Amino acid sequence: MYTQGLDAKPADNTIPFNRTDPELERRFQERVDAEEKIEPRDWMPDGYRRTLVRQISQHAHSEIVGMLPEGNWITRAPTLRRKIALLAKVQDEGGHGLYLYSAAETLGVSRDELVEQLLSGKAKYSSIFNYPTLTWADIGTIGWLVDGAAIMNQVPLCRCSYGPYARAMIRICREESFHQRQGYEIVMTLAQGTPEQKRMAQDSLDRWWWPALMMFGPSDDASAHSAQNMRWKIKRFSNDELRQKFVDATVPQAEYLGLTIPDPDLRFNAETGHYEFGTIDWSEFERVLKGDGPCNRERLEARNKAWDDGAWVREAALAHARKRESRAAAQNQAGARGRA
Repeated sequence: MYTQGLDAKPADNTIPFNRTDPELERRFQERVDAEEKIEPRDWMPDGYRRTLVRQISQHAHSEIVGMLPEGNWITRAPTLRRKIALLAKVQDEGGHGLYLYSAAETLGVSRDELVEQLLSGKAKYSSIFNYPTLTWADIGTIGWLVDGAAIMNQVPLCRCSYGPYARAMIRICREESFHQRQGYEIVMTLAQGTPEQKRMAQDSLDRWWWPALMMFGPSDDASAHSAQNMRWKIKRFSNDELRQKFVDATVPQAEYLGLTIPDPDLRFNAETGHYEFGTIDWSEFERVLKGDGPCNRERLEARNKAWDDGAWVREAALAHARKRESRAAAQNQAGARGRA
């Protein structure tokens, strides 16, 4: 989408790597403070570039891995309407990954390198996708909570200082809004259904609530780079601010559904206008990030299998491209001889 000619570091240094210059950094920060978008061939601090590559690639990996827990339910969705909607959603997630890989490529890193990091386990993706989808209610809860948390986190990214990332996020957020509404409608249908269906919805909420809160990342006092990222306007809000906004928006939705948030410490503070909630088990968060979640191994095995099984498609596409290039070159040569 944005990436032609940007896969490699250019010889003319139009994209500078590993350079520091106080004057250039000052001008860069002035542009960021003035809400100007930074574009791929603009000068940028190396730390800014590294941060963006890490964040955008992890975002892309999350979209791709996030297809797995939901794709597992496409054939088992209860109605044809549900199957079609879920299939469309999983397809959207794949598209989001492609948009984001394209945005990352504008920073001088190749897609092959990013994919290799994912498949080898070197790269991280959102911890939420290492939890299993045990029932159909989980598909609704993922849409409601996981995509709801994603929207809360990603809408501010539409104003990210880096242009390609900000532009990619506009379409992604529009589609995520559809996903969130789809999920909430599934949970609503179950909550208003039979007692067994409502119990299924409550059980799903019980299992996904805390992992959803962890999606916003560690608390501000444990986040090493949050302040710098906000200064660069890669981020607009801190982790704790976004988490609080999510809780404030989601608790009334659960109350409307007649479901109970699994937090005995949850209460509304009339003075602050916010919901206070219990302590998050950050040891679980760290454990899942390090690869010891319920489905970490399963997710990477599935992605590696898909990569290996798709090798023939990539080879065929490359062979077709080379054939077209050869034909075009032959036609150009014939045209040149004719003009001569």
